[in-house]
Amino acid sequence: MATSNPTIPNALTIAGSDSGGGAGIQADLKAFSALGAYGASVITALTAQNTRGVTAVHAPEPSFVTAQLDAVFDDIRIDAVKIGMLANAGIVRAVADALRRHQPRHVVLDTVMLSKSNHALLAPEAVAALRDELLPFATLVTPNLPEAAALLGTQTADDEDEMVRQGKALRELGAKAVLMKGGHLASQDSPDWLIEANGALRLGGPRVPLKNTHGTGCTLSSAIAALIPQTDDLASATAKAKRYLTGAIEASARLDVSSGVGPVHHFFRWW
Repeated sequence: MATSNPTIPNALTIAGSDSGGGAGIQADLKAFSALGAYGASVITALTAQNTRGVTAVHAPEPSFVTAQLDAVFDDIRIDAVKIGMLANAGIVRAVADALRRHQPRHVVLDTVMLSKSNHALLAPEAVAALRDELLPFATLVTPNLPEAAALLGTQTADDEDEMVRQGKALRELGAKAVLMKGGHLASQDSPDWLIEANGALRLGGPRVPLKNTHGTGCTLSSAIAALIPQTDDLASATAKAKRYLTGAIEASARLDVSSGVGPVHHFFRWW
């Protein structure tokens, strides 16, 4: 479908900063740029981290998050929003209040709860706030299987039928669409399921046998946010974003960044 907006889209990431550069705000801005969108940012947390783990987290006051949000929305036309790490319930509510005031057209909610090294990135008491206050604003929510289970208060899905059932349950909580990410399945491929009002679509993909997967969830959700304004078709934007992420993982060995779980190569098509 031809884009209805001939200008370069502006995408906003609301997320935490990764000092190692592979996830969070840094990954989001790289994905936006790689896929033809101008990126703006609102930082919800500062993390001291590298590819081996997270050693410290500092969250600003919710009022400062609000100030950043209002500064961006008051001046910049925002075509899509990606939401990542929110740290605590106060910041969740500050973001929800801003979305209510500014009403962006597209919101991609990445329900970030744990880092790759299993460091908590969302306080346990904030899970309910995220579910109750942010899901209704989401054009798309993109949980992995443990995150979906936490939002629903149930067991983690262990097959694709249960993935679809849980995706439908999340839609019933208010999200317009849900992308259930199947990376945690014990399967040879890495299937995702896109659950929309008109049904469920399986998006298959290879399971790339490389360790450099730091920031994959951030990259996928921000890629979708960059592409939605350029396609006006959620299924097409999601499929293109998934292909982009697969290429970024496959090319990750070109980078020589770290001794831990390295980042994907966001600019693999250029260098």
